[in-house]
Order: sequence, then structure tokens, then C-alpha cells
Amino acid sequence: MKRLVFFLFMMGVAASLFAQVQLPEHRFVSGNWSIIDGRVYQNDPNSRLAKVNIRASQSGSMLYDFNARYEGGAEDGHGGFGLHIFADSVVDGPSWGSGNSYLLWLNYDENPARNSGIQPGLSGQVYRSYSHTRMELLHTVDLSQYTDLLTQDNLAYPVSFRIWVNGDTGEVRVYDPTDPYLSTYYYFNVDKKDLPLKGNWVVLRANGIKLSFAPEQ
Repeated sequence: MKRLVFFLFMMGVAASLFAQVQLPEHRFVSGNWSIIDGRVYQNDPNSRLAKVNIRASQSGSMLYDFNARYEGGAEDGHGGFGLHIFADSVVDGPSWGSGNSYLLWLNYDENPARNSGIQPGLSGQVYRSYSHTRMELLHTVDLSQYTDLLTQDNLAYPVSFRIWVNGDTGEVRVYDPTDPYLSTYYYFNVDKKDLPLKGNWVVLRANGIKLSFAPEQ
């Protein structure tokens, strides 16, 4: 299994595959990004398509580990972030999708658009991206059971995320960050016609919210 961990340095973003560290190609292409004390910050709460393109070869079994911390911007009742994984291409500017890829998204929206397929409050979505302009919502998960955890005190701490993907079988597991034993997770399978999954890019993105990110050690 290849473990893809995001190391955040003052000089940029690095990726580690197994124990071999290298500085990959990466670009802050939309939003307002900075690196402070080993964390990457997205500082613009008004950016709807903030993103970082990170070159990282992906195939077979992959594990994505990182943590995210809320820094502000959801006072208007909306904000979200997520990862495009196994992306075959990226564009150096704002975009709705990212080539052929899957977007795993965590969303908070008190008043989602009518007929969007997204329920009010906290939820998770899986999108299939077909191009930089076309995406399709495949799954949505009601996460309202965790809403009570969104207190001011709790939001001051990073939340750990772990995502396991088998690019050969199409199984995806998103582990419950509130479970210290990582024994519970949400899982789904990608369309078999897309297998095997292969890609050269990961895209970290945010929508209408200020966040910071760091590797999970």
C-alpha cells in the first residue's frame, strides 16, 4: 500500500510515497494560500473555487492522511472542502472539476440550493469529475449526527482525516475521525468501468471557508 502524506514546509508542499520524500510539482492556483509554522492556510472566505494542484502518482492501494482545522468564514452558514483523487489532469485556474477524478467532499450548508440533492447542515458528498467543467454527484451522506461537535472549542483543534482507496478494486473507505480506533468508516465502490484508477494529481480545494492543513504524523 502506498501512503500519500502531505508534508507542509515553508518552501512548499511535499509528498511522501513509502518513506521516500521528494518535493513534487505543486501550484496554488486560486484562493489566497500561505504557509505558516508548518501548516498550509487558505485565507480567503469568499473564494468558492480555492485549490492547490499537487503532482502525485497514484495507482493500486493508496492511503491519504492529513488534518484540517477551521479558521473562519462559515458565519454565512456555508463552507466546504475536499480532495480530488486519481486526477489525470489539472488546470491552473479556478475550475469546477479536475479532469477525470473523484472528489470526496465535506460540506456545511444551512440552506443548500433546491434540488441540489444535498441536505441542510453537515454532509459528505462523492462526485465523479469528467472534465474541468463537468461533475456528477454520485453519493451524499447525512452527517447531522456530528453537528453537535461543531462547537467553538472543538473547532479550534485539527480534525484528522484518513482515506483509503484501492484503485484496482474501486473500494473507497473514509474513516470516522471521531473513532480513535478507526474501526468505523463510510465506504463505497467506484464504477467498474473506471477501473483501474490511475492518476498523477491530487487537488486540495475549499469553498467559501478559511482552513488550514497539515500532515498526519
